[in-house]
Amino acid sequence: MSDKTKAIFKKIKSNFLSYSVAIAIPLAIGIASAALTRDSMGIYEKLNVPPLAPPPLIFPIVWSALFVLMGISSALVFTNRERYPEATKSGLIFYSLSLIVNFGWSIVFFNLQAAFFAFLVLLLLFYLIIKTIFEYRKVSPIAAYLQIPYAIWVIFAGYLNCAIWLLNQ
Repeated sequence: MSDKTKAIFKKIKSNFLSYSVAIAIPLAIGIASAALTRDSMGIYEKLNVPPLAPPPLIFPIVWSALFVLMGISSALVFTNRERYPEATKSGLIFYSLSLIVNFGWSIVFFNLQAAFFAFLVLLLLFYLIIKTIFEYRKVSPIAAYLQIPYAIWVIFAGYLNCAIWLLNQ
């Protein structure tokens, strides 16, 4: 096998590992969040919900798809870290913070049943996603675009969260 072929296989192996880990991280955070809130998620079915509120089954499907997109997006940025070190660093910091805040939202909304504070958490999450998008765009426009469904879903979640807070006071 030529040196060029070996280099190509090495890069493929490295990228496969990067993408696998990058996708596994948000999925693991989502699973951990669901595990910590599973006993409290039943409250959703007891709440007055606004028009457009999806059935509970939709949430894990959408979040799983979003977590995969988020992972792919972060891997695109991470694999270009040598070309854009500063934007990569700041983008991944904002992304990491968004994962932490995302994790916390479920606990605030479901376990603490504090819809108003959960809405404030969503506002912070939306800010972090927008910052992530702007930083990712400096590294990879595709990575930034892959974050847009996440931002849109968080806007929708904000609508649901705020409406639930108002309808259930």
